[in-house]
Amino acid sequence: MPKAIPVAVITNRDGAHLDQWIPSLAAIEEVESVTLVDPSGASVPAARKALGNKLRAVHKDAAEMYRRFRPTASVIALESRLCPAAIDQALDAGAHVLSEKPGCTRVEDFTPLVRKAQQRHKHLMLVMANRSHAPVQEARRMIRKGQLGNIYGIEIHIVADQTRLTQRAYRESWQCIRERAGGGHLAWFGIMWLDLAMYITGLRVEAVTGFHGVVGGQPIDVEDSAVLALKFNRRCFGTMTSAYYLDRGVQSHIQIWGEHGWVKLATVEEQPMQHYTTRVGAGQQPRVQEYAYPRGQRGYTPFLRSAVRACMGQEDPPMTADECLALLRAVYGFYQSAQTERVQRLT
Repeated sequence: MPKAIPVAVITNRDGAHLDQWIPSLAAIEEVESVTLVDPSGASVPAARKALGNKLRAVHKDAAEMYRRFRPTASVIALESRLCPAAIDQALDAGAHVLSEKPGCTRVEDFTPLVRKAQQRHKHLMLVMANRSHAPVQEARRMIRKGQLGNIYGIEIHIVADQTRLTQRAYRESWQCIRERAGGGHLAWFGIMWLDLAMYITGLRVEAVTGFHGVVGGQPIDVEDSAVLALKFNRRCFGTMTSAYYLDRGVQSHIQIWGEHGWVKLATVEEQPMQHYTTRVGAGQQPRVQEYAYPRGQRGYTPFLRSAVRACMGQEDPPMTADECLALLRAVYGFYQSAQTERVQRLT
């Protein structure tokens, strides 16, 4: 079993979160080397500075890179419409894949990639970095341990700033163009919090409906606001708000209610996770408690390290291909529901 593996990064001038990807790859000991593919060359100076001798080579064409190198894993940091072809190419080259979310603009383009990855025994993961956050792991552990019992309901909200949409440069970026992004706030921000709710509880979305639109009046063709009603399996219901409303900053929380208590996470602000359960020891009274955890451990590095170790066969992947597909079916099922004004059933 190798102690470290070679990794490829496939990106371009519009690649997202390279300021997270590159430093994380530099910090992870299990990454032996990085080969960068960027036709624009825009990411090369920052990559050289962060990676130093770990940057093995730079290419302008992914096909040429795969002919010359055999990365164990490929990181796809591209706009959504370009991800499926890049993922397919990486799988054909025998690499495991980590992709920026949502990884496609239609779930129909992602489904065959899941099958291909599974047939070739390769991991296919969307980067949902908040999965590795300490309170998320603790909430998941509590629910798996049965401290909430059967889950009754879930409330999710993630609200970011409307201010960015007043800036012409952002409005003209791919995140604000449906053909390139697949959707707006939900596809870019909300998807991560919906994933957390599913990951923490182990539930899947069976049906979805709701509304979306541009409440702020900016000239964009993706939504700045989405509200969802969700039917999960195991007779559980949920609601979600995913929107650009604020002047600055982010507000978020996930609250989960069960037959024996509840859990509330403020997933962005790093406030303490609160929880309450009636399943306490003899002579104890149920009370609201807070889960304390070390600060400064959020971000891409913990998730990416786990993904790299999974590619090495040292641990389970932080997100499976089936989980990716279930999440994307819920997101794009919502868009279909909002367009038709009918409940979209996913099973």
